[in-house]
Amino acid sequence: MAPVLPSSLSPHVCILPSPDLSELLEASALPPLQHILQSFSPLPQVTTRTTSLISVPHSSFALRFSDLHEVEEACREPEEQRALRSLDWMTSRINKRCEQWVREMEERGERELSRVPHEDRLRTPWWDELRRCAEGDFVPDRVEGWNHPVAVILAVSTTAPNPLQAITALYSRVLQFPPWVDTNVLRYVLIVHPQDSQFSDEEANALFNAVKKQYGLNCYLLSLELPSPPPAPIPVPALLPRLPPPSGLQSPESTRWQPPATPNTPGHHNSAFALNTLRMDEKDIQQTARFTREFLVMSLIPWMEKCVVEWNENYSSTRRLPSRLFSSTRRLFGSPSPSPAPGHSVSSSVSSLPGRSMTTGSMNGGAPTPPSQLRRLAEFATILGDFKLAASVWESLRKESKGGSDMLPLMSAPSPALQLHASNALLSLHPSAVELPPHAQLRALLYAARWEVGIDPRDFVSNALEGERWFVWAAGNAEEAPAALLLAHAALLTSMRKNSYRRAAFWYVTAANRLEKCGIKPLTIYFLRKAHELFQIRPPKELSPSFWDSENKSESKSEEFVDVRSGVEYPLARLLYTSGRVTEAVQMFLEILRGAPYPTLQPPTLTTLLELEDPHGFPSEDKTFLDDFRVAFAHLQSTEPEKIDSLNLTVPFKFCQPKQCKVRYPGGDRVSASPIWESCEEDWNTYQKTSGNKQPLAIDRKVCANELFWVDVTLNNPLTAEVNLGNVTLLVERRGGQEEEETFVDIEVIQEVTLRPRETRTIPISLKCSRPSSIIISAVRFDFLSLLPVTETLASRGRRLHDTQAQRITPTYAPDVLLKVDVASSLNKLTASFVEDGELTLMQGEIRELKLWFLNSGSNPVEEVWVVTGNDQEIWIGTKEEELTTSSRTEIVHSRNSLRPTEPQRIPLAQPLQPNEGVTVPISLHGGRTGTHNLYFFITYRESESAPFHSVRLERSFEVEPLLDVQVSALPSSSSNYSFVVNVETTSLSQSSLLNITQISTISPLWKLAPIANSEANLAPSQSGRFSSAAEQWLDGEGKKESLEFVLKKLDDVLQGNFITLSDPPELDLICSHLFEMPDSQTKSFHSPSLQALLHAGRRKYASEVSSLQHPHIPAQSLPHIFPLYNPASVDVAVFWEIPSQGRQGYTTIYGTRIGAAHAPLNDIIDKSENTKVKRSMYAETQREKLELVEGIRNSEWNAEMDPISVSVEDVSEIDHDFSKGPIHVPLKFMVRNHSPLFDTQVTLRLRSRQGPAVYPQHTPTPFPAPYSGKLTFRTTISASEATVLQARVLISRPGIYHIGGWAVESEVLVEIGEVTAAEGRGETRKRFRYIQEHPPNSEASIIVRGPRRTSS
Repeated sequence: MAPVLPSSLSPHVCILPSPDLSELLEASALPPLQHILQSFSPLPQVTTRTTSLISVPHSSFALRFSDLHEVEEACREPEEQRALRSLDWMTSRINKRCEQWVREMEERGERELSRVPHEDRLRTPWWDELRRCAEGDFVPDRVEGWNHPVAVILAVSTTAPNPLQAITALYSRVLQFPPWVDTNVLRYVLIVHPQDSQFSDEEANALFNAVKKQYGLNCYLLSLELPSPPPAPIPVPALLPRLPPPSGLQSPESTRWQPPATPNTPGHHNSAFALNTLRMDEKDIQQTARFTREFLVMSLIPWMEKCVVEWNENYSSTRRLPSRLFSSTRRLFGSPSPSPAPGHSVSSSVSSLPGRSMTTGSMNGGAPTPPSQLRRLAEFATILGDFKLAASVWESLRKESKGGSDMLPLMSAPSPALQLHASNALLSLHPSAVELPPHAQLRALLYAARWEVGIDPRDFVSNALEGERWFVWAAGNAEEAPAALLLAHAALLTSMRKNSYRRAAFWYVTAANRLEKCGIKPLTIYFLRKAHELFQIRPPKELSPSFWDSENKSESKSEEFVDVRSGVEYPLARLLYTSGRVTEAVQMFLEILRGAPYPTLQPPTLTTLLELEDPHGFPSEDKTFLDDFRVAFAHLQSTEPEKIDSLNLTVPFKFCQPKQCKVRYPGGDRVSASPIWESCEEDWNTYQKTSGNKQPLAIDRKVCANELFWVDVTLNNPLTAEVNLGNVTLLVERRGGQEEEETFVDIEVIQEVTLRPRETRTIPISLKCSRPSSIIISAVRFDFLSLLPVTETLASRGRRLHDTQAQRITPTYAPDVLLKVDVASSLNKLTASFVEDGELTLMQGEIRELKLWFLNSGSNPVEEVWVVTGNDQEIWIGTKEEELTTSSRTEIVHSRNSLRPTEPQRIPLAQPLQPNEGVTVPISLHGGRTGTHNLYFFITYRESESAPFHSVRLERSFEVEPLLDVQVSALPSSSSNYSFVVNVETTSLSQSSLLNITQISTISPLWKLAPIANSEANLAPSQSGRFSSAAEQWLDGEGKKESLEFVLKKLDDVLQGNFITLSDPPELDLICSHLFEMPDSQTKSFHSPSLQALLHAGRRKYASEVSSLQHPHIPAQSLPHIFPLYNPASVDVAVFWEIPSQGRQGYTTIYGTRIGAAHAPLNDIIDKSENTKVKRSMYAETQREKLELVEGIRNSEWNAEMDPISVSVEDVSEIDHDFSKGPIHVPLKFMVRNHSPLFDTQVTLRLRSRQGPAVYPQHTPTPFPAPYSGKLTFRTTISASEATVLQARVLISRPGIYHIGGWAVESEVLVEIGEVTAAEGRGETRKRFRYIQEHPPNSEASIIVRGPRRTSS
């Protein structure tokens, strides 16, 4: 069975009625004859035959009937004018009904739409109307012949005075067609015989026979009753709408033959709203249907089949093998060639059937010819269902660029090649135009309508054809309403069949933009809504579920793929507002304001603000959206204020950033959230337990009743436009979910806050509670643009829970974090502050006097005040005592030798502080290190011994600037009087002031120093000074050996994984050596409590940092029970200074200068731990941590090791000798010193006569090696801390410079093994340390020997 073709491809039959027939039909309340016959089309079950005589059944065969006068008049109108009128007419028809269509579509809704069959869902009323308007075109075209008439029915009635004469007049009438219209038509005579005719049935039959005899068998006698009055109207299929004729352009003949318009006339303006009916009885309907079928089956189809057969013969003859091929062969070989075969003349199809053509009146000479016979063959074969023949002919036409590409998609099976045919058909309409002319737009619309009807819907939108793109190609860049509806239908096909939502939304937006220019607002709004709905459909996210947790994003929400605000939502909102739908416009304007996906934490700079503007100087989109929303909301507020509450308007983004909002308490800006406060509180609780006080520390009170506190609300403007918020305030609830308590909470209301584009600002809002309570600050409330009330919560999401397996699999979060405030009573309150609260800047080492002010702000008296200092700052609290001085060069100071922090200090009060009374407490601050530092004071107080302690915190930052650079070095001494020489080099870093060195002192458990040489003590800017001193061991003090044994025992427990007992290191005696003091000044005594406390704090800070860095795996709280404060071999140097011009004074300390030899006392316990299988340690859980722990102990200062022997050569003065008397023996003294403080050392000194050259600076004479003579190897044993002199000789035979080198010292130290090792039964009680020391090649020690001087004669 042949597929059903579009109605525009059906045969076009023209009707030429006589005037009497028109009057008869009008009197019977019937429409014109062409409308009556059109009501019976299409005809079912029609069979045609192909050229090979194969029957082709048609389930439906359509015919098109038109009035001949209308066709002739339409052909006279210029093509461009008619095309332009057609586009305007289609736009007008759609504009009149689109509002009703849109309302019906919205009322039907998606729920009812789901019940409709899928094929019907692909049809919309506006597309059906547009397609019917395109298919209703009946005017012949210059290119294709589908609208060219194939038959003319000459209709008369027996009511005429002389019917035969009327038929003769109609038959002889000249067709008023242009020359490009094919006149090869079938002439058919129809005689209508009404019941009330003057002719009887016999006379009518006689007339019918006479006409048949004269004009042939193509005639029919139609007998109708046409009762009067007319019967009730019967609905019939609706007629295709047709373009009405232009007003004032009809010819007199056309006007005379034009029947009056009726409600069911296609050209009538109300035809779109009226139902098409016929007032005929059943018998007349059957008679008319019988005539229509007989006309088609008995006359029209056979005539068309005959034409196809004849034209196919001509077409086939041209496609056979040409005879000229053989004639050419004969001509080439000398045979005469016959006359050429008759070729086919491509001319009108009339030439093949001259007897069938009707005479036409030529309207203009030299006009184009009718469609070619080949095209008419393809069209007739297509109508008859001979698709095999039609496809081949259409393909031939396509190859000759004469059309056919538009028909091949209807003839061929689905394949990607059909896309090329469709594209070629559309490009051939007007290939060189930037914008399609009206006639090309109409032709493209007709092509699209035919393709949509003639191709199966499932194949049309398949991936092979992608028919929806054909509609887009047909629309082109035309701005007319039909082109817009083509795009809309393409979007519908794409969204319903392919689920390509982004592409469909884009086409909907393009269609809406074009319709808006045409003034069709209802459809524009509808298409924009559809585009908005499609853009809301997110593509599936093929991502791991853990991605969303890692990126802290919601799987249901994602950033927009494109910014659709300016292209979809804003035009939609603007159209809603201009069309009077203000409430929807307000909602849409508010939805547009989505802002940036992520907040901008940095405040915008001038460059950022300029980037937010359009490069051409236009305001940003957000500013335009805000202005329009403000206008729409103000209009709604003034006209329908009662609707605002029912709309539930909410801003689609958040201004408030809950995670960045915080509560700020009085004085909180001066107190940071440092972990040091927790350490201070822990130190206080520990001190309370050790002192036997069981009173716990009261809960920290941050704010009291009738005291202001603030909530810092962080507001972020995500828009690229300035936004103002009015009446910004907070919402407060009582703990426990009770209602808001505004009676006792006074909340500040900020009248207006203006946020710049993308600005983040913190707004402080003050609160005050009149009585103690626990409150929750739940939300912030403000008026957006000072118009729309908005409430945003201050609760932030809790942390992710990982406690159980279910929580780890399914993301589970703790309860929301709320801003909670506990307002305490104001009975006990102490306020602490600094008397001078300005910027504090110290020079390095400066001692600055500060004052604390304690004020009783509560209602009860304060009896005790305690202070806990944090961060290991060098502070002395208390009244400054009179400065102690000494005249002695040395002082002995007793130290606790512990790394424990300073205990809390009680502030002495003469009497309890009464309410509103205060006290000033002086403190001394030492700026030991450069940089920015903070002072932390954790202050506790109570009203009586039975009351609990309350706390208050005080913090202050200060800056320490560099002033003095001190470098300390220790070298073995070449003198026999002392062991080491300590050099102190000072450099002034001051830029303008004179710096005076007032005193230099050292502190050490083992070494006593004495001055050797001092330089100038007054240092100008950038000037340096050098101070040298001699160091000797001081063995009188106590605690040195005990400290070493304490460290050895504790570290052995650490390596064995044992528990560390909470014992303190043994106390230690320190020797303080005063090396230098200014003339006419007194030496500061180290027995001064303030100075001793500051020095102790500095030393403790240094020792704690060193221990933590060297032993990171040992807990910080265990370090005071393992390491003492002082290493016995260390020396601390304190350089006191003053700047008289600025009134500054202080001291700079260099800690930990090591002097003396040691022999790795911790190696035994390290070897023990490495050779013993130790259980799991509490200090190192893994093998790597254990290795790091052992390596830290091995490299620590307590396990130092060095060669204890130092060798120096006594200087030899220049020698004069007369070598004529022989060589000279020069004695040399090698002083060898044992720096080991505890053990004897066996020494072997070896002298080598032959040695390499020494390294000397350039331009220096190269010395000779010293020729040693006599004994070259010396062996001796040197006691601990002793020295010996070894005598050697050099034999010099000629004058010169002799380098004293080429010696090496081998030393061996016997160290007693401790009791722990001896108890293990190893059999050894001594351990040997061997060292080899080579003479340094760059040593300048030498002997200069001169010969006798020559005198001039």
